[in-house]
Amino acid sequence: MQLTLFTSAFCGPCMATRAVLAEAGRLIPGAAVVEKDVVAFERDAEASGVRSTPTVIVTDAGGAEVFRAEGVPTLNQVLVAAAKAL
Repeated sequence: MQLTLFTSAFCGPCMATRAVLAEAGRLIPGAAVVEKDVVAFERDAEASGVRSTPTVIVTDAGGAEVFRAEGVPTLNQVLVAAAKAL
């Protein structure tokens, strides 16, 4: 399972999202938390349909998207999504 955060340099809400994902990563064994700047990873952001930052995408082990949040998700939202990804 992967928790991907698409972010940008001047994104204030991205800091809060980082904290949510860091806590989720601590609570979920085996979860990979990946951060991708939309400028540095422009192709990945475009391929994923990212239109704003922060955007969080949770994928299962096969790479299928099970959750997407534009803006700051709650820890509970991420944990529920992670459960669906298992």
